[in-house]
Amino acid sequence: MVPAAPADATPAGAAGAAGAAGAAGAAGAAGAAGAVPAPDQRVAPKALPSPDLIDLPETLRYRLKNWLLGPPLVTEKLASERLGRITALGVLSPDCISSSAYGTQEMLTILVPAVGIAAFSLVIPVTVAVLIVLFFVTLSYREVIQAYTKAGGSYVVARDNFGHNVAQVAAVALLIDYTVTVAVQTAAGTDALTSAFPALVPYTVPITVGVVLLMLYGNLRGIREAGRWFAIPTYFFILSLGALVVTGLVRGLLGELHTPALHHAAGMVSFGHPGEGLLLGASLFVMLQSFANGGSSLTGLEAISNGVSAFRRPEARNARQVLVAMSLILGFLVLGVSLLARWSHAVPYLSGSPMVVAQEAHFVFGHGPIGNLLFYVVEAATMLVLYTGGNTSFNGFPFLASFVAGDSFLPRQLTRRGHRLTFSNGIIVLGILGTLLVIATGANLDALIGLYAIGVFTGFTMAGAGMVRHHLREREPAWQRRLVVNGFAAVLSGAVVIIFAVTKFRQGAWVVLVLFPVLVWLLIRMHRQYASEAAELEQGASMAFEAPILRHHVVVVLVDRLDLATARAVQYARTLMPDELRAVHFAIDPRDASLLEEEWGRLGLSRLPLDIIDCPDRRLARAALELAAGVVEDGQTELTVLLPRRGYAAGWRRLLHDRSADRIAIAVGELPHVNATIVPFKLGPDRLEEELARALAAETTGAASQGQRAHPGEDLGPKASGTSPIGQATWRSRVRVAGRVRAIRVPTRASTANLECTLVDGTGAILLVFQGRRRIPGIQQGARLVAEGMVGSWEGRLAILNPDYELIAGPDTEQVETDA
Repeated sequence: MVPAAPADATPAGAAGAAGAAGAAGAAGAAGAAGAVPAPDQRVAPKALPSPDLIDLPETLRYRLKNWLLGPPLVTEKLASERLGRITALGVLSPDCISSSAYGTQEMLTILVPAVGIAAFSLVIPVTVAVLIVLFFVTLSYREVIQAYTKAGGSYVVARDNFGHNVAQVAAVALLIDYTVTVAVQTAAGTDALTSAFPALVPYTVPITVGVVLLMLYGNLRGIREAGRWFAIPTYFFILSLGALVVTGLVRGLLGELHTPALHHAAGMVSFGHPGEGLLLGASLFVMLQSFANGGSSLTGLEAISNGVSAFRRPEARNARQVLVAMSLILGFLVLGVSLLARWSHAVPYLSGSPMVVAQEAHFVFGHGPIGNLLFYVVEAATMLVLYTGGNTSFNGFPFLASFVAGDSFLPRQLTRRGHRLTFSNGIIVLGILGTLLVIATGANLDALIGLYAIGVFTGFTMAGAGMVRHHLREREPAWQRRLVVNGFAAVLSGAVVIIFAVTKFRQGAWVVLVLFPVLVWLLIRMHRQYASEAAELEQGASMAFEAPILRHHVVVVLVDRLDLATARAVQYARTLMPDELRAVHFAIDPRDASLLEEEWGRLGLSRLPLDIIDCPDRRLARAALELAAGVVEDGQTELTVLLPRRGYAAGWRRLLHDRSADRIAIAVGELPHVNATIVPFKLGPDRLEEELARALAAETTGAASQGQRAHPGEDLGPKASGTSPIGQATWRSRVRVAGRVRAIRVPTRASTANLECTLVDGTGAILLVFQGRRRIPGIQQGARLVAEGMVGSWEGRLAILNPDYELIAGPDTEQVETDA
């Protein structure tokens, strides 16, 4: 336990006196030091209200959300999960490694219609060219990881080295990449499924949309990408496709595989005719198209640098090793699939099904019982890893969007965590965009590839260029070699972007090329708007807090008719103790106005005058605006407009009434020194009032049932053993309690330096007061601690003054390590 330090301004021994003599001694010490004195100790202080003791009714919408998504997760469960290298490889690489399932197929989709059988010879040099790019991009990201051990994505690198505006190019590239990844991976996964079960081909789009929506729902429930389960499909795929490649290479070298004659079947891409020369009749443009399509194999390579902070220490070294391992596995699988394609003459189909990998599995394993079984194993592994790779975007997109929104370049709603601690708004946006993209392209993989690699390689380019700027600025050891590596990778990636933009322009790249500058401009424009609003709000804000109040305060209650809602508004108006209180009715119907005047006089409400103002054009908002402008015209009057609003429990009942109070509040709120307040009055059974009355009754009678509630000490670990429920704490007793810090009072510069925080458990709440200390490291909202001391009084509430305390856990200090 940590004993509380004595107050700096308190004479020696004052804090000790507080602990030994209880509340009375503490009050005396505080008074000697100039602190706010505690109330009269002869009056028993009141217990703090605890939200756990009031069973407030939930809305239907919230209950439905709980049913669909599960109970809410509290913020303190947001732990950072540390991953070992084996688990990290399986968790962070499915998007990248799974692209080996369709990379070779996309190369052949261009080559076969151009040069026919010669495509199977040309696919090998094209694959080698792609692997050269993989090699240099991997080296580049090794340097990124070394320099950025927390978050090293291209957005962070570009932001730190080129500034926020230039970084939006990387932000747009990655956001497009994540969106297209969902569509590409799920479409490819469905192709793997239909390759095993051809009867499902007509249902490709519904299946793919269903998978995207299932991912959307699962991530809203809080699927953790850093869970062990997401590593299983990755290793299953590596083992199954690796076994296919190794078996095929061995059988090919032993002469057991015989290349079949090329024949055209229904649904295949068209066959071209081979020519002569170095490129066997293919033009340079065709080779570049094939290379651009093969570049889709490198998508997801950035995932390791984005997740460096999830690794065990030393983070940078482990992440670099996993990056190299992932690139080696990807390179081996892509090259192996291309070699098998050369031997098997696997031809792509227009629909994408059966996939080239599926044809190779039949070619290598045969059509016998064992061969068919192994074929289905390969297809199952391919389908699972592709769907898992699509799911990684539901983690990456919301986090990236939250970073960009935190920099005020996207709507700030994207920074908020939802019901299950996920960035729900980002997940929903990605799910909608991914679904629309699948429907628009008919879940056709070849159509989606045209939208894909520009965003991917733009991100690679920004990361490499940003690191060049970093090396020139920092000049760390061996910076010249690192500058060459990152610079060459940036130039190479930029060249791929240009190749892709030119060769795939008609196939969909034009959409990305048009959207890119538009989205970058929108993001920068949004940031300017946020910056302008912030500057306006912050200008003179500190002086405004101390500005003198206006001399005159007028409260106007707008009266539609005389009922309980109006009576509640008048009652609230009186608690404001204004200099002038008026009731105003805008006469739209003379007959209604006359009846209201009679009722007002008959009920003896002459003390509160009723002003009936003619409103011939029936524009209530305009009439209220004119009234408010007249009241504050002198510049010395603060006006509060109270608008009674009747609340209806059933949603359909709201449709029977207008929302004029909202419209009036918006209108009058445009004027300076005019404040519109809506005073609600709920119609129908009011369970909330019943629950509040029951809670107050329990407090009045001593809350005898508090001690019978479940004591949360068991949830706080062994350090909380021996503690008593907070609800059983009584005045002038010594207690040892454990709970969570629910609230902290921030002291002002002019106030006494006392840290006050509210500790709660499932049974009640108590105030902890640390005199003479404005801040204590670790004590913040959500922290859990054990406190011990004498229960006294502080401003009329039960409190422990200068308690001994021990921190159990902070709201964000938990670290869970998995794997070896």
